[in-house]
Amino acid sequence: MLSTRKIFPLAALALLAVLPQLPVPEFWITQLNYIGLYAMVSLGLVLLTGIGGLTSFGQAAFVGLGAYTTAVLSTRFGISPWAALGVGIVLTVAAALVLAWLTLRMSGHYLPLATIAWGLSLNYLMGNMEFLGKYDGIQGIPPLEVFGISLNAGRSIYYLIWAFAVLAAIGVSNLLDSRPGRAIRALNGGVTMAEAMGVSTFRYKVVIFVLAAILAAVSGWLYAHFQRSVNPSPFGIKLGIEYLFMAVIGGVGGVWGAFTGAAVVKIVEDQLQTILPKLMGASGNFEIIVFGVALVLVLQYAPKGLWPAIARWFPAGPRPRDWGDAPALESRSKPSPGELLLDVDKVRKEFGGLVAVNDVSFQIRAGEIVGLIGPNGAGKSTTFNLITGVLSLTSGGVQFRGEAVGGLASRLIARRGMSRTFQHVKMIADMTVLENVALGGYLRSHSGAARAMLRLDRAEEKRLFAEAERQLQRIGMAGQMHELAGNLALGPQRLMEIARALCTDPALLLLDEPAAGLRHKEKQALAEVLRQLKGEGMSILLVEHDMDFVMGLTDRLVVMEFGTKLIEGTPADVQASPEVRAAYLGTEH
Repeated sequence: MLSTRKIFPLAALALLAVLPQLPVPEFWITQLNYIGLYAMVSLGLVLLTGIGGLTSFGQAAFVGLGAYTTAVLSTRFGISPWAALGVGIVLTVAAALVLAWLTLRMSGHYLPLATIAWGLSLNYLMGNMEFLGKYDGIQGIPPLEVFGISLNAGRSIYYLIWAFAVLAAIGVSNLLDSRPGRAIRALNGGVTMAEAMGVSTFRYKVVIFVLAAILAAVSGWLYAHFQRSVNPSPFGIKLGIEYLFMAVIGGVGGVWGAFTGAAVVKIVEDQLQTILPKLMGASGNFEIIVFGVALVLVLQYAPKGLWPAIARWFPAGPRPRDWGDAPALESRSKPSPGELLLDVDKVRKEFGGLVAVNDVSFQIRAGEIVGLIGPNGAGKSTTFNLITGVLSLTSGGVQFRGEAVGGLASRLIARRGMSRTFQHVKMIADMTVLENVALGGYLRSHSGAARAMLRLDRAEEKRLFAEAERQLQRIGMAGQMHELAGNLALGPQRLMEIARALCTDPALLLLDEPAAGLRHKEKQALAEVLRQLKGEGMSILLVEHDMDFVMGLTDRLVVMEFGTKLIEGTPADVQASPEVRAAYLGTEH
């Protein structure tokens, strides 16, 4: 039985399919053609900006690259437009890879500035190169042909434009509901959590940047053969901003927001261009003023755009549970009881002249729960981040299962069997609990973006969800697996993080202040889960400042103060230590 969420797009597709057969004015067919072309470009921005958190103003330049490539090849060299599409995609990928290599390792404003520069440069090139026709552009572009049928009119090319647009939407939807899609979604909240799950965040930034560029280039190719001519005007920075505007208005966080934004902006813009000059009594681009005000209002009152408001009328419902008989994911070899897992040897971290961690050493053996405790500011979390590769070592070493891992990136450490949670919960709020936990299985699976977009990864996805459900059952949260993670209280969110870490199949589980902010009963429930994990053979390093929480839970405690190791011993030894009492209470009495 179809859900209401599926009925709506199917009804929209059916309407789009029959419209050209109805006595609809040619003007509206042309409008729909433009909406389809604009939606493809905005779809790339949904993927790049809304999902991946990377702002680009250069999509119009990639549209121009696709359009001018086919214009030159088909008019000057007589090459088939379909072959020109392939050449355009190759050139677009090459340009996108160069831009990505130059800018995506940077943070902040560098990518937007680089895409603006790219857009301005290409637009200047189009307007000043003789062989590109300068500002007059290129005329006489041949129409597309499909099975010998010439698509030389708006109604005839309509189906091709919308076929590409719908296939792009389906491909991006498939991508986002997949292993690489969850990795891409993790980019928007910062890279630390994604890297800790083994994700190469730079690689996925490049993937979405290139995919967005390809979508823009294909739109440009279609535009050139629809218009039968090209000139630099539609590919300038103004259009680059307008594409981003469409995505934001429609809903930059979802696939169908691209179509909503393209439709609203195109239709309203055309109407305003007719109405406003009459009202103002003068000609001019007055619609830009209205759009500026509209954008401010949307950001103020509907920051997620228009599509989420529409989608509320069509709830998705829970994911069908079709993974019941899926085979288990591959597991790593388990350490022997008592095996030396982690050897932290005189690790040191300096921030300028400040010594945050001063030659701290300790060990963890398989089957132990070791607590790293101390008052606020003692250097516990910094030590934790040195072990997990979030911070680089100033000196000292870290060995894990006999291999030196000090100085490795956190994703490489995760590959070796060390998994962690965070002091402040890091999750993807608009994904379900099940999907968040499935992200932990990233390193135990292999499907890439192409397989995901073609829906060839379903068997592996079932295995991932089966493992995620198993880990949620393990910590007592299976009943909440279809809840949105952002709707959970803090206690269940921390348990969800533990389930996600367990989904990596770790040899050592590292928990950074898991009891922080929890109520007494939530702490008791968490302690029970950790005891259960220890009973199953899990080794745990626990960073905490709550002495009551760790005393009945750990085998050994390492106490830190002002970045140094104060004492190490059993909970009873630590509890009896006057140095520890002085560290926590400021006195030895």
